[in-house]
Amino acid sequence: MWLPWGNRKTPAPIRNTSSPFSCSSFKDVQHLCAEASSLSPSARRTANVFHRVRIANSLLRSWAPARPQSNGKFPVSIPDSDKRIVVYFTSLRVVRSTFEDCKTVRSILQGFRVSIDERDLSMDSRFLNELKGILGKSQLSLPRVFIGGRYLGGAEEVKQLHETGELKKLMEGLLAAAPAPCGVCGGYRFVLCDECNGSRKLYTEKSGFKTCTECNENGLMRCHSCSYAPF
Repeated sequence: MWLPWGNRKTPAPIRNTSSPFSCSSFKDVQHLCAEASSLSPSARRTANVFHRVRIANSLLRSWAPARPQSNGKFPVSIPDSDKRIVVYFTSLRVVRSTFEDCKTVRSILQGFRVSIDERDLSMDSRFLNELKGILGKSQLSLPRVFIGGRYLGGAEEVKQLHETGELKKLMEGLLAAAPAPCGVCGGYRFVLCDECNGSRKLYTEKSGFKTCTECNENGLMRCHSCSYAPF
């Protein structure tokens, strides 16, 4: 019934074809993931710093002497602002993250004590149309920063360059900030309209009441003493 032990055929030895990396389970994958997550906090901070430095270097390379891009156009810039900073922001608290980003960027830039042209989109909607025309985009996030007439970026770019110390180098050659707030607008950069006194309405005996065309939707005009805007 049972074959004698001596008559049993000896099974052929099985060659070991396994590789150093076994796919029999997910343990190897888990081990690799564990190695990446087991870095010390100092090593993680170092890697984060290197990442920021790479981003800062890429931004600085984009600030090389202006050359035509592949489409034949030059990099985005603002004319007549090569000696100051231009910041498009909002002072409204409707979106908290946007408000905090604008507040942080303005605080960083003001710390360098250079000339800053702050353009608050909540004070004059024409700034929004102006920014859309400059960047060629209809959907925009704030803030947007231009240094020396050239486009730098938003909050992340400003914070990363500031942390690596490269932002300070971009301030060279800019005009110094005024030692005191503007005596006309008190630093708000807007004044009441001289024509309608902020009411947005004008009255003439011939045509009655009409809308003032000299001011914005808030009845304000850009300060003629500290304003750089074309309108």
